[in-house]
Amino acid sequence: MATEHDPHALFVYGSLLAEEMRERILGHRVEVIEARLPGFQRRRGKYYYIASAEGAETVGMIMLGLTAEDWRRLDEYEEVPLLYSREEIEVVTSDGPRRCWVYLPTPNCMKQ
Repeated sequence: MATEHDPHALFVYGSLLAEEMRERILGHRVEVIEARLPGFQRRRGKYYYIASAEGAETVGMIMLGLTAEDWRRLDEYEEVPLLYSREEIEVVTSDGPRRCWVYLPTPNCMKQ
């Protein structure tokens, strides 16, 4: 059974794991839940990014209840579309699979 996409949720795996960073960017706190992304490995150049890797798993969080203004701020912070693109992905939570957004690296990000 396919899971429904949550358009107000974002899987994070790098600097946005830190509550202080999320608050600095958004100007407020958001609810988060733990999640895992199978088949991807977290890497780091100048910035964190994830890449497909067989047998790997990236541990992160899902930010919930994001507003249009939150997305504008997050896209600006992630330098969309220069360094990242926002894509739909399926992650695993303690309640099962969940579809949400994730920032995936562009070739420019991986060159940094």
